[in-house]
Amino acid sequence: MGNRIVLTDVDAGYGAVRVLHRVSIEVDEGETVALLGTNGNGKSTLMKCIMGLVPVDAGEVFVEIDGQRIDLRGKSPETIVNLGIALVPEGRRLFPKLTVEENLRLGAYRTEARKTMADNLRFCFEAFPILQQRRRQLAGSMSGGEQQMLAIARALMSAPKILLVDEPSVGLAPILVSHTIAKIKELKEQYHLTVLMAEQNFHQAVKIADRGYIIVHGRIAFEGRSTQELSENALVKQYYLGV
Repeated sequence: MGNRIVLTDVDAGYGAVRVLHRVSIEVDEGETVALLGTNGNGKSTLMKCIMGLVPVDAGEVFVEIDGQRIDLRGKSPETIVNLGIALVPEGRRLFPKLTVEENLRLGAYRTEARKTMADNLRFCFEAFPILQQRRRQLAGSMSGGEQQMLAIARALMSAPKILLVDEPSVGLAPILVSHTIAKIKELKEQYHLTVLMAEQNFHQAVKIADRGYIIVHGRIAFEGRSTQELSENALVKQYYLGV
């Protein structure tokens, strides 16, 4: 059965500051959907709403996992992770004074993932060979690109069905951005994941996205039903293509 995310008319923010305004998006089973927007437009806040890290003031947030419809509003991040939803946060958010392998094992927190920890660890080392070579190295001493690989691998250690990736290109050299985006696509196909990726690098995002949304000042300004529709949109031409 399908694994999908639906947000309908979501308002959210921090205290008296409203960041999201009646945001509605859907990510269907097996899709990679890009949430495009420049800094400060609400991409990370939306991701945090899904994960229960920012409360939803109004609207609906739910997932369908294995045919079951589950309302995420009011649920703790721990409960949401246990449903099979994983976040690769902006800025990676690793445990810098723990080793690579210790970070990975912490990713297998949920009960379902503990059963397959050895297999998932093996898979992550196959997907990112550098992590196996550096398994005893402190995460904080690695390069930015290596840390991004570790952050993605840590999320995969939870054996997710839905993967949220927040700004994977931030702070990386262009060659590493291309490698990271390509790896997300590869892992999505191998794991049969449903993926929502927040990204401001349009050119990289459309390499792997099936379609996408543009968020401006906390509102969905455009929904592209294909990457071609996105490329032809006036907002994309203005903000990303320099037209």
